[in-house]
Amino acid sequence: MTTGVRSNRIACWALALAALGASAGTAADRPSIGAALLPTAPVIDGDVTEAEWADAAVVDEHFIQIEPEFGQPSPFRTVVRVGQTSAALYVAFESYDPDPDRLAAAVTRRDGDLDDDDAVGVVLDTFSDGRTAYAFATNALATQWDARIADNGRTTDEVWDEAWTCASRRHGDRWTVEFEIPFAILRFEPGEDRTWGLSLMRTVPRRLEVSLWSGPAEDPFRVSSFGTLTGLQLGSREEKSWQLIPYGLAAAEEGEKPDFEIGGDARWRPSTTVAVDATVNPDFALIEADVEVINLTRFELFIPEKRPFFLEGSEMHRQRIRQFYSRRIGDITWGSKAIGTVGKTDFSAIVTSEDQAIEDSDDSIRADYAIGRLQQTLPGGSTVGLLGGNRRRGGVDQGSVGVDATLFFTETLGFTGQFLSVHGPTAQSGLAWFVRPAYDSARTHFHLRYTNLDPGIREDFNAIGFLRDDDRREFDTNFTRSFWIESGPVEKVEAGANYNRYYSHTGTLRAWTLDAELEATFRSGFRIELDRVEDYQLFEKSFRNHRTEVAVGWDGRDGRSVEVFAARGVNFDSDLTLYGASAHWAFGDAWRLGYSLTRLELDPDPEGDTTWIHVFETLYAFNPDLYVKLFAQTNSAIDKVNVQAVGVWRFKPPFGSLQVAYQRGTSEAGEISSQGDTIFTKLSWVF
Repeated sequence: MTTGVRSNRIACWALALAALGASAGTAADRPSIGAALLPTAPVIDGDVTEAEWADAAVVDEHFIQIEPEFGQPSPFRTVVRVGQTSAALYVAFESYDPDPDRLAAAVTRRDGDLDDDDAVGVVLDTFSDGRTAYAFATNALATQWDARIADNGRTTDEVWDEAWTCASRRHGDRWTVEFEIPFAILRFEPGEDRTWGLSLMRTVPRRLEVSLWSGPAEDPFRVSSFGTLTGLQLGSREEKSWQLIPYGLAAAEEGEKPDFEIGGDARWRPSTTVAVDATVNPDFALIEADVEVINLTRFELFIPEKRPFFLEGSEMHRQRIRQFYSRRIGDITWGSKAIGTVGKTDFSAIVTSEDQAIEDSDDSIRADYAIGRLQQTLPGGSTVGLLGGNRRRGGVDQGSVGVDATLFFTETLGFTGQFLSVHGPTAQSGLAWFVRPAYDSARTHFHLRYTNLDPGIREDFNAIGFLRDDDRREFDTNFTRSFWIESGPVEKVEAGANYNRYYSHTGTLRAWTLDAELEATFRSGFRIELDRVEDYQLFEKSFRNHRTEVAVGWDGRDGRSVEVFAARGVNFDSDLTLYGASAHWAFGDAWRLGYSLTRLELDPDPEGDTTWIHVFETLYAFNPDLYVKLFAQTNSAIDKVNVQAVGVWRFKPPFGSLQVAYQRGTSEAGEISSQGDTIFTKLSWVF
């Protein structure tokens, strides 16, 4: 038996034994609240009145902190009311605050990062599987944030969007919020007297506080630690089960003929557990530009997906060895997908097609894609899954098929693993796999990981997946610890180190990296971070790289922050100097401004990578669904100038909208664009 075959069999046995060993952990003492049936739906205006909410169930207590004082009651009182009608779930928060002048409310754009705002949230485990959930949150400006939670909190898909309502008001001693979450946007099992998992959360950025109604948890989205929402009366779909979202787009580019396009999406919800979407000629012209970044490696950068068709359900595809990377797919002509739950099994299926340009030719070739995903829920929020992806182009199939597991043995001890086979002309059924036991608590992380990537699999795998490299036998470990300081100028200290080392399958050392970080956060809002990287890389020759970086910043925890950083070192035999600054500022409740500058200097610089990168963005929101924004960036290394200005009116959020935009030079990160001055007008309607 060869060493490779032996190690691959060991990987299979490790996955199987770990799955058998997964257990539920402790579910005792979880709080519970009943879903009272409301005679009439409250008016969602942010004003929590006794008359409207008299029949609701009430939680009136101090939530339990995750940070900064783990397990201790929050010093802030929070009152929550919960009720339902046949059509929606209603939740009201009264967030008391002894110092309301310090209330932080800076985020005005939907799905903006609410971490630095006072915020409240509702998270619903609608299948009571202890693994997946829907999250809804807002701040004192009623800015909406929603997400899908998967893998018991390991994965958060913040690009998921649906139509729900919230409103907020400020008072002398508190701020209040009302949520209306239609059952039509959720997947669940219908029936009488149903129970869902429930988490209610609140953040207070002035003291870096995160607190939960359901008690202390090692992670805010640890679904298996949620409380319960009982007594739900859930019928089948009462509203229409389908939506049509057609669009019309008119574009005029300098020096080109005017262009007119039509297309649209169809959304069908045949039951409360299944969703089917289809798209024809989807428009991706007004998708936000990729922000330019510095890449100090010789490997491909991972670029997040922003196109709406690929976003819903994307949390199911977030694996360490990413078998489905939707950015491999260009502008599609059509596509369809289905997402659902049957019993304890989640499934997802995507089929789509594009016409790919042939290099150095005016011709194109059709490429068809198919991706299938299954995930089986195990006790304690654990899962085992199967994913297969394939691209057929010119009669040639390329892709991969594999199994994976995310397992929780206790609240802090877990395991992730994956085993897959790659198919295609060059892969020769090569294998990729990893095993990763880990310890995760609210303040400590530690893991050990071993990964095997067979030689020659990268090209076929990357027809539809994302793999930076192959021919690796890799060891990786990380230890990170946070320390909260009860008194004095320092509020929090975080220290960590990561060590990575990998060999080729012939035993040649290809690389090792040691990355150590130390960060101190002060009660004044200042922050200091030190980072030291030592690195060895083997390519056409061996390289010994190193870099020391210092960053100093200030965060007002109210939408105002500034940071400067500087680094010196050696990168692939070139002296490296890297420095920059950034600032983000909130002016009142409506205007937001951001700017960042990055300078990279390499000496010598044979590839011409020395650059200045400027990124400027500003947004003015008349309300969360009516705003104008401007984005501009430059990259001097490739003479790139990119400008996007857009006005958006979401008259039927989040899908029905009118957009008027100006663009120039839009392209993927690191690529120059030939796009000239272009004006767009787009109307999307909802039927």
